[in-house]
Amino acid sequence: MPEPHSRRIYALDTNVLLHDPTALFRFEEHDVFIPMTVLEELDEKKKGGSEVSRNARQASRFLNELIERGNGNHIADGLPLALPEGVKLRSGAANGRLYFQTRTGNGHGKADNQILAAILELREQKPGADVALVSKDINLRIKATIYGIAAEDYENDRALDDFSLLYTGSAELPADFWDSHPELRSWSERGHTFYEIKPHQDESWQPNQCLYLPGENSVELRVLETTGDRTRLALLNDYTGSAHTVWGISARNREQNFALNVLMDPEVDFVTLLGTAGTGKTLLALAAGLAQVMDQQRYREIIMTRATVSVGEDIGFLPGTEEEKMTPWMGALTDNLEVLANPEDGGSWGRQATNDLLASRIKIRSLNFMRGRTFFNRYLIIDEAQNLTPKQMKTLITRAGPGTKIVCLGNVEQIDTPYLTETTSGLTYAVDRFKSWTHSAHITLRRGERSRLADFASEAL
Repeated sequence: MPEPHSRRIYALDTNVLLHDPTALFRFEEHDVFIPMTVLEELDEKKKGGSEVSRNARQASRFLNELIERGNGNHIADGLPLALPEGVKLRSGAANGRLYFQTRTGNGHGKADNQILAAILELREQKPGADVALVSKDINLRIKATIYGIAAEDYENDRALDDFSLLYTGSAELPADFWDSHPELRSWSERGHTFYEIKPHQDESWQPNQCLYLPGENSVELRVLETTGDRTRLALLNDYTGSAHTVWGISARNREQNFALNVLMDPEVDFVTLLGTAGTGKTLLALAAGLAQVMDQQRYREIIMTRATVSVGEDIGFLPGTEEEKMTPWMGALTDNLEVLANPEDGGSWGRQATNDLLASRIKIRSLNFMRGRTFFNRYLIIDEAQNLTPKQMKTLITRAGPGTKIVCLGNVEQIDTPYLTETTSGLTYAVDRFKSWTHSAHITLRRGERSRLADFASEAL
């Protein structure tokens, strides 16, 4: 019996490389095996301008570079999996080897069966090796398990191990918070109240995290910055009353008040709002955008976009310009504008004039044409951001020019994109990566504010 290999050999399915081309370099000291069927499927997918096609081309380029770099080495002996120049990964550097299927397999029919046949053939060639299949396809993993092949999902792209660990953007303070910080210092400046404290070891806060003290002496604060062992807090504006609204909208609960505070702060360039249907994400983002575009003239216009992923069957091609094609996807924008553009005086003429005015300052754009653009002094709203991959999210956020604010809205319980989960969504990825940046903020909205019918349906159905 041959001596067992200390390294494991991971056989990659095509969907892993289409999902993340850098997967080749994410297995650290272990080896990677590419069946011939995977190369054929990459070749079929490489044509087009979609994200999948771009990933297929990038994976092929990585493979070609590894072959060229290993010139002089026999492919059957494996090629060193050295990370290409310019590619940066958060995980450890790969130092395994890359193997290809060098003999035609005996699999027939579906590509899945040919991949399984190639893995079984590899196990015969290397009887002492620990071989495992990595695939995003749950049915292929079931087939592999039936054949006695170890199979697992590709998890190196997870932002978190468990979605429940995701940063919420707010935290409750203990009842004795003020008494436990006797060295607290407070002052007022330009109509705002600030506090400076020395936090305890268990008080690990992120920039722009919202803190609240419930009860009779309730107070809501926001973390501004931590310098040395001192943390500066600011008393939040109260948008819950009718006297202090944002474009006629007032906060109906604590989290909505947190959201309006960070949305209206010009020092916060990137905001993520997470919440189930009916929590007010789109309404709050639009109200804050209109107030800063129309009243304060902080931004030139609002740009709204979203991932065009159908919930049901596709209804075919849509006619018209880019904006006309995107309009059917923007039902949330239309519904919320009806709430925001409803003047008390003026009748139907006044409402139509207000609608026309607001429409002139709100542009609808498609994600497909964002690459290469730069937005200056814009208020950019990305709706349904849970359907974006981390790479698509990076493409969008890097479009921001000077003076632009980006607001991402989403509900991870409504992911419609194949192979994306709560832990691998681009929205989850952005929340986790931006939480420690001083110019970003995140709020998880928990309470629905649509109607008692909608609240009951979300719980009972």
